[in-house]
Amino acid sequence: MQERISPLIDGQITFAHRGARAHLPENTIEAFELALRLGATGLESDTWITRNGIAVLDHDGIVKGKLRSKPISSFDRASLPDWIPSLADLYQRCGSKFHLSLDIKDVNSMSDVVRTVVKHGTPEKTWLCHPDLSFLEQWIGRTEGSNLVHSTRLKAMALGPERHAATLRDLGISTVNMPFPDWNGGLVALFHRFNIFCFGWNLQYPEVLTTGLRMGLDGIFSDWPDRASDAMRNVNG
Repeated sequence: MQERISPLIDGQITFAHRGARAHLPENTIEAFELALRLGATGLESDTWITRNGIAVLDHDGIVKGKLRSKPISSFDRASLPDWIPSLADLYQRCGSKFHLSLDIKDVNSMSDVVRTVVKHGTPEKTWLCHPDLSFLEQWIGRTEGSNLVHSTRLKAMALGPERHAATLRDLGISTVNMPFPDWNGGLVALFHRFNIFCFGWNLQYPEVLTTGLRMGLDGIFSDWPDRASDAMRNVNG
């Protein structure tokens, strides 16, 4: 079998979805720190860009006010609430040894994300996700070693999963990310045949986490990093 596009993963990755959000407020530094303490080997978040060009981590990209909400893009970094961290803050507090999956919610954040990962992080352990394949194509060869991930659904693969796997391989996009119900062992094997990594999200319960790992998913996303760590230990004996 030929080598995969990106460096071999050091084992299956348990991504803490927005940090340990089952235990603490999501996308806070405290939630990310707890996730790592609970055994997560990866963290996940969403990126937005401030008015002065700083990539920050938040799910909705909205700052709620007493009278009305405003988008993060209308704030300078220093004016945002304290609980919204920048990507640089995450590295400063948590280090850079973990895998990091970033959903690029605001496409204008991509440039600062790449710069920040190169400066503070580990590009080969960074996974930059977006549902628009044409957007990902614009960044092929420009991520300084970070992996590009197509976040999609099985039903969106109009020409079928085999053709989609071949397209991702030919483009140089290393990974496909789908909700767990879209996956099965045969589909994982198909994408692996094209040297595409397989990520699954929304795995919350022990039996689901165990099933996802046993079918060979390379990365799983859960709100419960402690459950994911337990499932990993059970699968690996």
